[in-house]
Amino acid sequence: MSFSESEDHDMESSPLVYVIDDDISVRESVADLLATVGLEVRLFSSATEMIEVLAKNADNAAALPSCLILDIRMPGIGGLEAQERLAKFQVYVPIVFMTAHGDIAMTVKAMKSGAHHFLSKPFRDQDMLDAVRSAMIHDRIRRESERGRRELRERYESLTAHERKLLSMVTGGMMNKQIAAKLNLSEITIKVHRGQLMRKMKAKTLVELVKLEARLPKSDR
Repeated sequence: MSFSESEDHDMESSPLVYVIDDDISVRESVADLLATVGLEVRLFSSATEMIEVLAKNADNAAALPSCLILDIRMPGIGGLEAQERLAKFQVYVPIVFMTAHGDIAMTVKAMKSGAHHFLSKPFRDQDMLDAVRSAMIHDRIRRESERGRRELRERYESLTAHERKLLSMVTGGMMNKQIAAKLNLSEITIKVHRGQLMRKMKAKTLVELVKLEARLPKSDR
């Protein structure tokens, strides 16, 4: 399967792939392959250089879906250690490992640590393209999910303390009359506050509001 426009019309344009290998011939070969399907590539000769770049931009990651193509065995920091360091910096980019010396134990460790795919050298061009495509789709879905959680958290943080208490009561199944009695307010006042709550949370119905509240981390409630 290729990266043709008809197959990937829903993906953002010009996604970015990072290729890290100490062998220049491998780096350039992979870059040339990815260029044939219109992907933008950044090349690194060492994991140290790549980590510095990604860690520096960890809090302001590009909006485009991306992935790493990372050699498992390199001088200095190897692929598995690079994977661990990126995790410490909270840099979550899907990794496609490649190696000429892989074994079962190494593969299992990489996968358990979150590697997306593992390719043994020499690999077929189509296997690499398929692995990258899968990794980038995975990354796009993850970014969309994170964006949704961030937006929901921002909505909740815009609520006043009173509105947050009202949210808990409403989603807990209490009727306006019950809430009014508990808070010693008029039912009309509760209706007004409830309307403001719905607008701030961008919920059109009670069902939507309940679903949004359920998605909030317990620490935020």
